[in-house]
Amino acid sequence: MEYFVSEESIVRKIWGKADTILFIFAAAAAEFALNKAVDWLYFTGRLPADPLGRLFSTVEYSRQIIFSDQESALKAIDRITAIHKGVENSRGAQIPDWAYRDVLFLLIDLSIRSYELLERKLTQAEKGQTFMVFNRVGQRMGLTGLPKNYFEYLDMREEHLQHNLVCGELTLDLYRQYKKHLGVSRYAVLKQAQLLVVPPLVGRHLPLGKLPWLLPVIWAYKFLRMLKVETFLRNALLPVAYKAQIISMDNA
Repeated sequence: MEYFVSEESIVRKIWGKADTILFIFAAAAAEFALNKAVDWLYFTGRLPADPLGRLFSTVEYSRQIIFSDQESALKAIDRITAIHKGVENSRGAQIPDWAYRDVLFLLIDLSIRSYELLERKLTQAEKGQTFMVFNRVGQRMGLTGLPKNYFEYLDMREEHLQHNLVCGELTLDLYRQYKKHLGVSRYAVLKQAQLLVVPPLVGRHLPLGKLPWLLPVIWAYKFLRMLKVETFLRNALLPVAYKAQIISMDNA
């Protein structure tokens, strides 16, 4: 069977660990809130009503693509494209290609950053593999202006971060929704995870704090992982509504 992503690819290792996915999710929550096109996410009303569910659906679609055979992955990508086209038709406007590219770019970057925080540094070849997987998704969606290689992507990612982030009223509202849906303690952990993973430019737009008190917890977590008891700590921090869904992602 031909898979969309090779079974030996580092991308499967990254997205096959619930721990890594949680940090990707946390950091994506920060960047989604700052994106200049966040009004598109508010248009249907689904994001403010259920911000965690909306973001987890993005994660789940990514996993469907990464762990599916070629035909199923392409169908999943086409479904994503069709959903967005439906939103565009309802609003009578078109989502700009740069907004689509932003999502692909953040998935590449946050995949690498999260895995390196929790596991090890990636080689240049592994970073290139990560880029290629998500770039192929963009190509299937028919996006324009995609980078040709990982090094061109790095330049474009920096440019997008410089020009496409803004802390506005929707940003603040989305963070209020995060706090409402997570509760005070898990909301504090969310902001700490964001502080450790997001690019510096993202962090400067948000009140995430400067003291990374979660870092020693991660070191302890890595030690507990050696003892095979780390899931107790992780599962205690998970939102109850999504606990089973997140645990099921741990298949690497």
